[in-house]
Amino acid sequence: MFGAYIGVNIGTAMSSVPAPTQITTLLRSQNIRHVRLYDADPAMLAALANTGIRVIVSVPNEQLLAIGNSNATAANWVARNVAAHFPSVNITAIAVGSEVLSTLPNSAPLLMPAIRYLQNALVAAALDRYIKISTPHSSSIILDSFPPSQAFFNRSLDPVLVPLLKFLQSTGSPLMLNVYPYYDYMRSNGVIPLDYALFRPLPPNKEAVDANTLLHYTNVFDAVVDAAYFAMAYLNVTNVPVMVTETGWPHKGDPSNEPDATSDNADTYNSNLIRHVMNTTGTPKHPGVAVPTYIYELYDEDTRPGSTSEKYWGLFDMNGIPAYTLHLTGSGVLLANDTTNQTYCVAREGADEKMLQAALDWACGPGKVDCSALMQGQPCYDPDTVEAHATFAFNAYYHGMGMGSGTCYFSGVAVITTTDPSHGSCVYAGSGGKNGTSLLNGTSLAPSSNSTADSGAHREIGDVSSFVRAVVTALLLSIVLLL
Repeated sequence: MFGAYIGVNIGTAMSSVPAPTQITTLLRSQNIRHVRLYDADPAMLAALANTGIRVIVSVPNEQLLAIGNSNATAANWVARNVAAHFPSVNITAIAVGSEVLSTLPNSAPLLMPAIRYLQNALVAAALDRYIKISTPHSSSIILDSFPPSQAFFNRSLDPVLVPLLKFLQSTGSPLMLNVYPYYDYMRSNGVIPLDYALFRPLPPNKEAVDANTLLHYTNVFDAVVDAAYFAMAYLNVTNVPVMVTETGWPHKGDPSNEPDATSDNADTYNSNLIRHVMNTTGTPKHPGVAVPTYIYELYDEDTRPGSTSEKYWGLFDMNGIPAYTLHLTGSGVLLANDTTNQTYCVAREGADEKMLQAALDWACGPGKVDCSALMQGQPCYDPDTVEAHATFAFNAYYHGMGMGSGTCYFSGVAVITTTDPSHGSCVYAGSGGKNGTSLLNGTSLAPSSNSTADSGAHREIGDVSSFVRAVVTALLLSIVLLL
């Protein structure tokens, strides 16, 4: 269960929950082979039978009290929710609770008894060889998490974490961690660059450097995962793998206080995340070591409480329509809502004309786009506006770079669309299935902006302030050292 793969979380806080058979049909059509459920719903498990999809089932927080107090109750839970379905349902793990240590501290003493009772039940059923047990944590349990080499777990949690890590070590189970760069970015008040949260390429002088190890961090995700590795090492645990059980980016939010919850940013984050994980990039501390990761989440959940963005983390709406287009070139066959052959990069409506002109000049200059079609008398000269010419150049660059995530940005004045901007004899790259690579005179990277610009039933938003405080100091210090 520790190879390089992407899974999805399936929440059901929807006004109209799709039927289990509809859910499995969507999963199969998108080549999604790993899912995490927030419970062990029998109808959902029945629909997953004989699909080969690997499943993490969960003990909801509200069931911890009963299971943590009774070996018999734990055995009954495993009999009903695991043994009754295995092996026709390919159950690979049991997630016990969700962010218990950070959101339900009064229940923390029940966590290890519950885990041990469930493990006893698996052993008794001869299923412990196939199914692992762990518990998902908020990354907020890691203190002083930047630089990663100085990270350690909240020492008040030692009575639970120390035996938990020993259990994970002895059973070959992963440390389950929820990683949310979106919240780290939002709560940093502009100190964490948006590009750093979104996996966008950073110039070397903008990378965060761990002064103790000299490891370079180009994204928040890797920094948090490595902080977990270092925190475990601080407790002399060095052979427990990290599994990211939740991560993602909302595609819509309240424009007044969630301006970066957009479909473009969600596409960029999740597309780059998928590529990063599937390529077995690993982390700076453990390069080449896979970090299996589950995207939060499959569907938008329109009945979730809290801020506007809480309802819009899904890859699909409740009808199975893609919430936005993922751009997954080079990441394999995962997620078939990648329609990159039918997408175009155009000038953002209402964008500042001076910024558009600067981006156009870059694309036709350092960006090495062949802009000869924009010359007077050529097919794409008209309309002779900065917006129209910028759209041609942006789109040529975007397709020339393989439509990679982050290549339709241009300091925020470009946007992806599915509407073909071709007109008359002016045919744009990508129109009619052309990939546009001939429009580039070489290769280059799109300019990066380096922008500085609530809890629910299953996903809890942990306190990430320790990461933000630490990265504020360390990121600024490392940048100063590199200048």
